[in-house]
Amino acid sequence: MRKATITRKTAETDISVTIDLDGSGAYDNQTGVGFFDHMLDQLSRHALIDMTIRAQGDLHIDDHHTVEDVGIALGQALSEALGDKRGIRRYGSCLLAMDDAQVRCALDLSARPYLICNLDLPFGKIGTFDTELVREFFQALSTHGGITLHIDKLHGFNAHHISEAAFKSVARALREAVETDPRKADAIPSTKGSL
Repeated sequence: MRKATITRKTAETDISVTIDLDGSGAYDNQTGVGFFDHMLDQLSRHALIDMTIRAQGDLHIDDHHTVEDVGIALGQALSEALGDKRGIRRYGSCLLAMDDAQVRCALDLSARPYLICNLDLPFGKIGTFDTELVREFFQALSTHGGITLHIDKLHGFNAHHISEAAFKSVARALREAVETDPRKADAIPSTKGSL
């Protein structure tokens, strides 16, 4: 039962995240931030993690609190659903092309959060979405999911394509990392004996 539901309520946001690591990539994400919903849908679909997210935030100020807090809650949900991480592959990577963009992701579900995010996105907006929030989301996801996460743009000039390639690349790497390793299904994937 690798599932989790996290609720997070602050003065700025009210968020509920439900995930199933052994899903089919079904999603129903509603945050009030259109482009962000599109990215969360990509994350779910390409990670094959069923995901339902509801978020109400102080969007009259901007999208920052909503995007960051969804990242926090999703990271917490991933950590809870993984439990002691027995039997998982732990590591994942993906080199993903999308039109002009090529993005590489490598990650480790190590419980040691660290983010390297070299997307070199043009500052500005995709629709009404601030491009700087892509990094904010991945920082929150990494920190609260206990993920060592490296994301690098190799090519690209279109901010939408680069962002979407990043989310899809992270999704494919995450899919690989959370999968059960049939050769070590009962073992913690660390010589230390715990993660």
